[in-house]
Amino acid sequence: MTSVLVTGSADGIGRETAATLVSLGHRVVLHARDEARAGQALAAVPGAAGVLVGDLASLARTREMAAAASAEPFDVVIHNAGLGGGLPERTVTEDGLELLFQVNVLAPYVLTALVPRPRRLVYLTSGLESQGVADLDDLQHERGPWDGMQAYSDSKLLDVVLAFAVARRWPDVLSNAVDPGWIKTKLGGPNATDDLPTGADTQVWLATSDEPAATVTGRYFKWREDLRANPAAYDVEVQERLLGACAEITGVTLP
Repeated sequence: MTSVLVTGSADGIGRETAATLVSLGHRVVLHARDEARAGQALAAVPGAAGVLVGDLASLARTREMAAAASAEPFDVVIHNAGLGGGLPERTVTEDGLELLFQVNVLAPYVLTALVPRPRRLVYLTSGLESQGVADLDDLQHERGPWDGMQAYSDSKLLDVVLAFAVARRWPDVLSNAVDPGWIKTKLGGPNATDDLPTGADTQVWLATSDEPAATVTGRYFKWREDLRANPAAYDVEVQERLLGACAEITGVTLP
């Protein structure tokens, strides 16, 4: 039995991932941004071992969640939580940070840094990472007109950068990024082409399988296929600059 934390598991791909892991006999802890959604998550995945509450749009709440997650170690953490690119205008959180960047990039960074190191890490990205730009001088899109889909694509590229940076920094941890496909969820929208089980399968495989193809690190997967990511993700300077920027913004340094 593997102990797994799945962030953003109140609905969508995260819930499907958690439910599949539970059905396979693993110990799964869910995550939701507030108490109401936590109750919904537990009702939807009744075999879960518990649920952590933490609003990833708040650095304070993310730190509190990390502290709660540190009570007992996890074998695997799946960083599934994230926001889509439909925001019509640039939105700033209570921390004065751009919302997409905070939830999609800073939150998994903070949790990675503060939660005891697991054996495996999985970071959810998107095929739109291929269109992302790693502009380390404008991570929060403060310059020029707002483009929600570009900001989303950029954040998903940075998730791959983070996964690869952790893989390089922590050779004892299997750290990979996953494009789940265009999945029929609230985020994916009504025109999405792929179903929930397909969207969850690769994460479950990376979290639990001992197959040689799954026990690798610093890779980018879609549907269990090892693919090439955006070239920027492999750039060590980009990786180090992102880690440095995240540390400066949050006050949390990756060990």
